[in-house]
Amino acid sequence: MSGPRSRRWTFPLAAEFGHRDITDEVAALVEESGVGTGSVVVSLVGSTGTVTTIEYEAGALEDLRRALDQLASTTDHYAHNAAYNDGNGFSHVRSALLGPGVALPVVDGRLVVGRWQRVAVFNLDNRPRDREVMGVVVGD
Repeated sequence: MSGPRSRRWTFPLAAEFGHRDITDEVAALVEESGVGTGSVVVSLVGSTGTVTTIEYEAGALEDLRRALDQLASTTDHYAHNAAYNDGNGFSHVRSALLGPGVALPVVDGRLVVGRWQRVAVFNLDNRPRDREVMGVVVGD
C-alpha cells in the first residue's frame, strides 16, 4: 500500500543561520510513500535559504557558518541591497552557493544517509522566517 509521495512542511527559523534537523520528517515521508527504490528530493521554497546535509553537531554547524561568512559576508557591498534596500544580498548569494535542496537515495523503502549525515534546513535571510520545505519521493 502506498501513501503520500509529497509533503510540505513549515519551520520557524531564526535570522541569518537559523537551522533545524529535518531528517526524521524526511525519513517518515519516505516510509509512508511506499516507494521501495528511488529518491527523495527535499527543497526549500525561496531564494534566501537552503536544505543540505551535514553532520548536525555544534562544531560542523559553526564551521559551515564561518565558511559562509568568508564566502559572502553580511557586511560586504551587494548590488541587491542597493536595488531593494532590504539588506539581505548576502543571503541570496549564500543560498545560490549552497543550492535550494538535495536529492537522496531511497532503497528498500528507507531513506539512505550516512551514519552521521543529517538533512537540515537553514534560514539564511537577515530576518526570522517561517521556511517552507517541500519533499517529493519518486520511484517504484
